Amino acid sequence: MPDSYSPQYVEAAWYPWWEQQGFFRPEYGRSSVSAPNPRGIFMMCIPPPNVTGSLHLGHALTNAIQDSLTRWHRMRGETTLWNPGCDHAGIATQVVVEKKLWREQGLSRHQLGREAFLREVWKWKEEKGDRIYHQLKKLGSSLDWNRACFTMDPKLSAAVTEAFVQLHEEGVIYRSTRLVNWSCTLNSAISDIEVDKKELTGRTLLSVPGYKEKVEFGVLVSFAYKVQGSDSDEEVLVATTRIETMLGDVAVAVHPKDPRYQHLKGKSVTHPFVPRSLPVIFDDFVDMEFGTGAVKITPAHDQNDYEVGQRHGLEAISIMDAQGALVNVPPPFLGLPRFEARKAVLAALKERGLFRGTEDNPMVVPLCNRSKDVVEPLLRPQWYVRCGEMAQAASAAVTRGDLRILPEAHQRTWHAWMDNIRDWCISRQLWWGHRIPAYFVTVSDPAVPPGEDPDGRYWVSGRTKAEALEKAAEEFGVSPDKISLQQDEDVLDTWFSSGLFPFSILGWPNQSEDLSVFYPGTLLETGHDILFFWVARMVMLGLKLTGRLPFREVYLHAIVRDAHGRKMSKSLGNVIDPLDVIHGVSLQGLHDQLLNSNLDPSEVEKAKEGQKADFPAGIPECGTDALRFGLCAYTSQGRDINLDVNRILGYRHFCNKLWNATKFALRGLGKDFVPSPTSEPGGRGSLVDRWIRSRLTEAVRLSNQGFQAYDFPAVTTAQYSFWLYELCDVYLECLKPVLSGVDQVAAEHARQTLYTCLDVGLRLLSPFMPFVTEELFQRLPRRTPQAPPSLCVTSYPEPSECSWKDPEAEGAFELALSITRAVRSLRADYNLTRIRPDCEPQAPVSPVPSAHSGTRVQCGCLVSFLPPTQVSWKWLMRPQAPWHQQCRAMCRRWPARLQGLVDPARELGKLQAKRSEAQRQAQRLRERRAASGYAVKVPLKVQEADEAKLQQTEAELRKVDEAISLFQKML
Repeated sequence: MPDSYSPQYVEAAWYPWWEQQGFFRPEYGRSSVSAPNPRGIFMMCIPPPNVTGSLHLGHALTNAIQDSLTRWHRMRGETTLWNPGCDHAGIATQVVVEKKLWREQGLSRHQLGREAFLREVWKWKEEKGDRIYHQLKKLGSSLDWNRACFTMDPKLSAAVTEAFVQLHEEGVIYRSTRLVNWSCTLNSAISDIEVDKKELTGRTLLSVPGYKEKVEFGVLVSFAYKVQGSDSDEEVLVATTRIETMLGDVAVAVHPKDPRYQHLKGKSVTHPFVPRSLPVIFDDFVDMEFGTGAVKITPAHDQNDYEVGQRHGLEAISIMDAQGALVNVPPPFLGLPRFEARKAVLAALKERGLFRGTEDNPMVVPLCNRSKDVVEPLLRPQWYVRCGEMAQAASAAVTRGDLRILPEAHQRTWHAWMDNIRDWCISRQLWWGHRIPAYFVTVSDPAVPPGEDPDGRYWVSGRTKAEALEKAAEEFGVSPDKISLQQDEDVLDTWFSSGLFPFSILGWPNQSEDLSVFYPGTLLETGHDILFFWVARMVMLGLKLTGRLPFREVYLHAIVRDAHGRKMSKSLGNVIDPLDVIHGVSLQGLHDQLLNSNLDPSEVEKAKEGQKADFPAGIPECGTDALRFGLCAYTSQGRDINLDVNRILGYRHFCNKLWNATKFALRGLGKDFVPSPTSEPGGRGSLVDRWIRSRLTEAVRLSNQGFQAYDFPAVTTAQYSFWLYELCDVYLECLKPVLSGVDQVAAEHARQTLYTCLDVGLRLLSPFMPFVTEELFQRLPRRTPQAPPSLCVTSYPEPSECSWKDPEAEGAFELALSITRAVRSLRADYNLTRIRPDCEPQAPVSPVPSAHSGTRVQCGCLVSFLPPTQVSWKWLMRPQAPWHQQCRAMCRRWPARLQGLVDPARELGKLQAKRSEAQRQAQRLRERRAASGYAVKVPLKVQEADEAKLQQTEAELRKVDEAISLFQKML
């Protein structure tokens, strides 16, 4: 066994062996997945990562939690399936391949053609697409790779087509022209989750794709519309941050109760550049207090304006095409790119004398997170899903308790979304993805008028083109030969196929053994940021298409941020690749990653500074086990996780502690050691044996309880405390004299107890730390020849197996530990680390003789590994007070024996200086907290930190005062 723990050594070979042996398959150890299992079934599907993706810490957290749960259920003997899959990521993949095509061949996708371009995408997917799977394996994810699915696989594609056709036939999917989020760079609608909101405090210049110069945002431009028929040259002032959209204005709105504009009822204003009048309309949505109280209305380019337009029957005039160039406007604006038009409109307003000024305006700019283009609201005919009834059903499922959402705080968000849901746009103007199985109908019959795109009657859907043709012929009452069909060029939103994932991966709509056994699933675990975008849609589509919920529980974990609480951002240099934490990376290596990214040169320098501040020496090698354990331990922080890599390094040291403890234990057990067939102790055993078994029982109880409640910090804390503070720090030290002593019966009993601790302790840790626990477990002898070959398919310790709770032993042993802690604390308090003072603890004696004698013996054992100190014992009968209240106070008599060992006057001087500094610090904190506006202006987290610092400082002051009092008695 190597001298020290090495993650690289431990994690090298176990995963391929686990996979080859089939341990991750639900069929392992049983004739079929449908064979009855009294332990139950556990099924969970992975949130499918993008095929273009690479691991980030969000993936690492998701997989650490999911794999821990999966391994726990598998070890409990349940028929367990964790199903992997990968998402085709329509926009992201198309962008990657388009860039590659342009870089290598100088061709656009349009020059190549649709079919040839799709062949290039599939070629790229076959070459690069399984990278994410290799990274998931590096994290130890125990997925059943035989069931891995890709959302563009024939099985899943058939499910997508079936779902669309069913929903279209029922009228749930329909065609409509509405405002959508439009990326002019991608020439496609995008979903809300693909829109980043960049907050600006005022005037800001931003880089926009396709523009050489930066574009100005965060400026409110005021201009005037002249009132028609006014003799006094009356005007109405309006303001906008998107001045170019005024070319599409069709009205000016004011509040119905605004006294300033009552005289304008029935009147209009004149547009300075286009030949139309703009009516003055009255609508409650206008805020009278904002600006002049008058608002320009552009229904084709603003969501609020669109709704106003619908209420008042206003025309929606689109002034931009798919590329963002101006249309339906007069020269000189016609054909201008939208942000060039912004400058031209502003200049024209000034020329006409209608410009009234600008001012900084805090605002949010929507950016496409794929292309970094500014998102434009555009009117486009698209396919939509009616969500109202499905949302009501999803909301009711949570209300009834059929679907549990944890933590429960997210249920309020769930109901709020469902109550205010809008219909879902599922069209994407891409080539890569599931092409929409809908066909526009043209009828060669003069009796049938030609249709228009937004008219849903001229669209039919079909599982095949032949089925669609049959539907069209029946709909229009003509023979099929008079029908011509043109399939929609668009593809479906990636979230549509992802919403079918829990049942499409199991073969739906076809019946299969997997579908009957594993649907509905048990759990859906993911980040709370996609509760609506993915989880809600899975629930709605599952209920609609299968009549059943896709899973019974949803557990939502926190979002990972950096150690300072900042969102992970490439431009800040704080995005951490989990593989860098696992393998380690130098600061230069982190810098090199930035150079290979898509950051602007100015952002690269800023990111480098961030990396240098956070990781001056790079990131040390921590290993997979430490990363997984640390991420699960972090989930107690609520909605966000502020990840400090140094804490992960601490868990790497914990792995080393496990390694050294097991190595010591194996030496103590000896080569000829044979574990007893069961874990039950043979006889009563010594006090320390009884104590450690009792503590192990508690760790088992807390671990199972924590897993059941998704309280991962409770599990990690229980296991960490048992291994480090109880097994390593106490029990192993107490064993040294026993194993080297002459009492062979006591030594054998201790060895059996030690083996049980290792066996049970490694099984407890296995779901979090699969690699190091497997490595150590394989070095232990087995209780029986029939024992499972791997730790990952060995039974998880349960309270029924480990029922050794012993309050009497714990109470008695705690006395020994209290004395040990008191002596150590006193030596630290008085800086006696280099001398050997006498110590005479006056310990209370329990009136129960058996407990008294056992405690006394164990005290001697514990103090034997204290730092050099001469200890003598004086046992007192003090039944009037519990020993745990007396121990520290009695040990405080120690200073009486320090005469001649320390200089009281010198120690008093040090303590007085320490007291003065503590008083100053406490006073500063009190003044800071008492300052005017502190409770309102200072963030809550900072207030909590200040309070904790003050409490800590005051506690230190009390301790210093106590020490001063004691030393004064020695003068």
